[in-house]
Parts: sequence; structure tokens; C-alpha cells
Amino acid sequence: MRNKSKAIAFASFGLLLSGTVLAANMPGGILDANSPKMAAPSDKRPVLTEDSITFGAYDPHGDFGEAASSRIEHLFLPWEDVDLSTLALADDYALARGRTLLITIEPWSWSPDWRLSGQELLGAILGGARDENMAAVCSTAAALKSPVIIRWGQEMDETDSQFSWSHWGGAGFKAAYRRMVNVCRAHLGTAKFMWSPKGNEGLEAFYPGDDVVDVIGLSVFGLQAYDRATKGRDQTFQERLAPGYERVKGYGKPVMVAELGYEGDAEYVRNWAANAAKRHGEFPHLTAVVYFNDREVYPWPEGYGKPDWRVVSDGTLVRQDAAGGTR
Repeated sequence: MRNKSKAIAFASFGLLLSGTVLAANMPGGILDANSPKMAAPSDKRPVLTEDSITFGAYDPHGDFGEAASSRIEHLFLPWEDVDLSTLALADDYALARGRTLLITIEPWSWSPDWRLSGQELLGAILGGARDENMAAVCSTAAALKSPVIIRWGQEMDETDSQFSWSHWGGAGFKAAYRRMVNVCRAHLGTAKFMWSPKGNEGLEAFYPGDDVVDVIGLSVFGLQAYDRATKGRDQTFQERLAPGYERVKGYGKPVMVAELGYEGDAEYVRNWAANAAKRHGEFPHLTAVVYFNDREVYPWPEGYGKPDWRVVSDGTLVRQDAAGGTR
């Protein structure tokens, strides 16, 4: 349902950067000097206990800045037109809090004017023309001190025309993914690699092989208005996760919810918050959930707009991206 072509971020670092930073050449989500850092508790925060699975967040607003509030720091970045030296800021922030870095690499430019068509991009990747893009990211990541998980070409099973790579078909995606993992491994030998479908029917066509997948990521979002319109009732976290989980559990890999969000009335939110990080017997391979702590960046279909998944509302304007969306 959602798409983050522009929604990338170094999860919130709580760092104040001096000067003006152009979004065109650096990962989004780093707090600037004018960004408020909100750390007040909220009823939307997933409930964490001693028995919870690992929790992490994509957190450009700094709502999970306290060390104990998250164990995974999620970043999004394109592999061109990006200042990779800023990865060191993310590493410092994560290292100080004992967190793993989950780095989602989107294989294109964030500028729509610079993008190739889906087939042009696939041809460039398979022909080796994009090897240096992947090598640049991974060689930079090799200098980081935090543990790293690389997530490349996410939600390839969602054909909503937002991601160029979602129209390659299974054979094309698998070949591209395998090539990029092998390129990355030549520079970054310690990383784990995440294959991250959305969880749709037919995702098995895109599975690239056990040797290039260490962990599987899924996307799970709960929007109460959508639930009621399509199902006639509220759905739970477990109900939304179950179909995708059933489709990937047979691979025998650890499973993470790489992107999590929910929005609705108080009861709906409380239910999701209470269950999202809970251990569920029906999901024995589920090891972590990572919250997407920002407003949606691409409209949901049928007029549902851009839900606000953020756990704390500060009333500030979400930054506009070059295509008129938000991040």
C-alpha cells in the first residue's frame, strides 16, 4: 500500500548540524538545527517488556533517542546523489546507543528527473554499470563500527508503479539482487543481507537464494479507516502480519517487520501498540519489528491519503521532497 521512494532517513540521530544541508545529496532524516526533538511518551509507542522481541525505528524526529528505547537504527538512502560521508554520523549515534544499523539502499536517484526506466535500470545493473554505486555504499559502510544489515531493493513484489525495480519480474530481480550482494560482500564482509518483500502473494518468485539472504523483512501497516472499508472491521497486528509471514516462514530465516506503522482511534492504536513487539507463538521466526516513525510518503489508494504513523505529533510541517511528496 505504501512506498518510500523519497522517504529515506538516517533514523533520528539527535544531532544538530550547522549550516544549510541540501536534501538532494545526503540521506534524509538527520535532524537540523531547527528541528525539534520530541521525547515525550506517547500512547502510540509499541509496548516493550523484558520479553519483547527486538525493537527498532526509522526515527528522523528523534522520538526514540533514549538508548533503551530502540536496538535498531533504520536508514534509507539512494545509491546515487548522496553524501555517503554522513554515514559516519549515523554510526556514531547508533554506536553510542548500542544499536545495529539497518541500511535500506534504494537503487536509484531520489530525483525523478535522473531516474532510468525500470528495464533501463535492470540492464545497467546486470551489465555492471551500477557496480560502483553499490561498492561505494558498501565500502563506506565497511568503516562503520556498528553492526550492519543491508536491505536492497525493498518491496519488489508490490507492483504499484512507485519503485522501478518492482516491475522486473522474478528472474530479473533475483539476478540483480544476487549481483549486488556479491559486489557488496567484496567490500563489506561483516554485513548481513535482508531480502525484504512487502509480503504479497507470489513473493516466492523473487526469492534470490539462501546463500544471499540472512534475514527476511516484511512491511506491516495498520490503518483503521482502511481496515473498516475493506474488511468491515478493525484488523490486528497479528492479522496483518500473518499472510506475509506464512509465505516466508518456510525459508527458515529470521523474520523482521522492517517497516511498521499504525494509525486509528485510541482503542485501535492501543491494540497495535500492545501486540507489535510481543512474542507470538504463531510467529516463531519473528525476531524484530522496526517502526516507521514519520508521515506516509506516498498516498494510499482510494483516497486514504498519507497516514501519519509518527508516535509523537509535534504539529510541525513535514519536509517537502523534490517530487512534491514528503519525507
